Amino acid sequence: MADNKPTATPPGTGGGQTQAMNFMTDFDFTKMFGDMKVPAMPDMEAVLAAHKRNLEALSEANRVALEGAQAVARRHMEIMQSTMSHLTDTLKGMSVTEPPASRAARQAELLKEAYENAVTNTRELGDLIQKSNAEAMGKLNHRFSEAMTEMKQLFKKG
Repeated sequence: MADNKPTATPPGTGGGQTQAMNFMTDFDFTKMFGDMKVPAMPDMEAVLAAHKRNLEALSEANRVALEGAQAVARRHMEIMQSTMSHLTDTLKGMSVTEPPASRAARQAELLKEAYENAVTNTRELGDLIQKSNAEAMGKLNHRFSEAMTEMKQLFKKG
């Protein structure tokens, strides 16, 4: 009795390759791509000019942020120098001959003053940071808004 099962073509003998070759020769790529609707290309000079303005805005925002960070660092150093100078003067003025009750009252007063100064200085540094960040983000937000308007105009032309 003969076996009527189809035999598979062993790999590498070319059976499947012939079918692929026939498909490739029968397939019309120009017809397929000719029917495709491709959006019009935007004006590349306008796109590059917009990209350049984006980079300039980013650079400007980075410059503002860096200047802000430098201002914060400068002010922080001034605060530290002032605090150390004040501490030195305070320690020189402390008398060990004062009665304990008087000394404790003076220390409490100094502690209160130091706390108030710390809060004031922290608030000042926070305000400097916030101002710097707001200015940098303002520049980026302004450019983003401009870029969106530019892109809308480019796509309307296309």
